[in-house]
Amino acid sequence: DEEIIEVVELGPPGPDDLAEEMEDVDFEDEGAEEPDAEAWESEDDEGVEDGMEAQDDSEVTFSLHSASVFCVSLDPKTNTLAVTGGEDDKAFVWRVSDGELLFECSGHKDSVTCAGFSHDSVFVATGDMSGLIKVWRVDAKEEVWSFEVGDLEWMEWHPQAHVLLAGTADGNTWMWKIPSGDCKTFQGPACPATCGRILPDGKRAVVGYEDGTMRIWDLKQGTSLHVLKGQDGHQDPLTCVASNQDGSLIMTGSVDCHAKLVNSATGKVVCVFKMESVTPKAPISEGEEAESNSVESLGFCNVMPLAAVGYLDGTLAIYDLSTQSLRHKCQHESGIVQLLWEESSAVVYTCSLDGAVRLWDARSGKMISEYRGHSAEILDFAVNKDASIVVTTSGDHQAKVFCVQRPDR
Repeated sequence: DEEIIEVVELGPPGPDDLAEEMEDVDFEDEGAEEPDAEAWESEDDEGVEDGMEAQDDSEVTFSLHSASVFCVSLDPKTNTLAVTGGEDDKAFVWRVSDGELLFECSGHKDSVTCAGFSHDSVFVATGDMSGLIKVWRVDAKEEVWSFEVGDLEWMEWHPQAHVLLAGTADGNTWMWKIPSGDCKTFQGPACPATCGRILPDGKRAVVGYEDGTMRIWDLKQGTSLHVLKGQDGHQDPLTCVASNQDGSLIMTGSVDCHAKLVNSATGKVVCVFKMESVTPKAPISEGEEAESNSVESLGFCNVMPLAAVGYLDGTLAIYDLSTQSLRHKCQHESGIVQLLWEESSAVVYTCSLDGAVRLWDARSGKMISEYRGHSAEILDFAVNKDASIVVTTSGDHQAKVFCVQRPDR
């Protein structure tokens, strides 16, 4: 049985304290693991979905990728640069204002599925499916560090320090100091670490696994503070995790169609949000796959006690955290890929398999606006700090910049 360690916080630390704390972490040098040699087979592009009209609301189109573009991040400091990674084994850093290429993050030999800037926009990291991670210094446009792990599932920068976290298919979560490369690993169960998030205090991380378990790790000690498994955990693989602004609440989403709200201090499940399926399930004959309606994305509102959960069947559910009840159900015609809240309002953005970005008012449950321009599904998107632009990536090999200034501002 896991030992539960009580964590007592004495007042919120400042970013400098946290960065110094990360300096004290003992990292051991660990050799790079050989990635699986198995090549990743991609299905041929399905082609343009019927009925996607040629309407284009975007301001800028970035079209240097030659295959599906899987991921996008904006630089946090200025919001003027984007990094995108794609199925063409390429990642590019480019200017959002005009789509001008700054530099290519070269040397990947597999689909680039993870990319992101450090908290101060000094570094950009790119990671491919085979587990090759590279870090570049943005101003010098040069590679400063690279490392190979097993097959990569997710990657995230620390919110206050030059520290990179990544989860791999063998169940490990890796943590490196950049650019020194000092390294530490957190061993999970022997199954993929499917999603992860560093909590806002910068001292803990929550990691979800394919076996339905979730762990909260102490990054400094390298120990597991809480484990949710069995009835407390999920019955199927975790797909996404999120935390609220002060890190007191964590939400986990899973293929089992449930979202769980967890108290990060106690590790206890506060409540479970279940989406009842509208259509009665027909009995499954042998060899047939069950229709699943997994949770694809979730997030907390910063200005009201609300959380949003996006489902594969196209449902956007807005939950009221104070009453732990469903407040609004916003229906999309096709599956939701990702959702993001605006930083300082109760507006939630969704992107979906029909190639559109939509803005929803979480108070009323009404759609505010819709933006189109892609001829295939949107695979990832990012919103800048003042919520004036959205950058999307798509299966149509393009990234697009949409201006979403609203009349009510």
